[in-house]
Amino acid sequence: MKHVMETLRKREAEERLPVIRLEIDYELVTLHDAILAQDKEQIKASKVRLTELRKQLIEWSS
Repeated sequence: MKHVMETLRKREAEERLPVIRLEIDYELVTLHDAILAQDKEQIKASKVRLTELRKQLIEWSS
């Protein structure tokens, strides 16, 4: 049973990691635009979202 669960987790990670990376890329573009526009609220929101995505990336990578 343990082997089956590990296999499922690995397959799920293989599918989820590219999605997380795309979300990070998108949020980095959003942050860049916010910095250029000097939109402090969006800068803060993007940083919070990037922190969440970073945690997800670390979780799914391990």
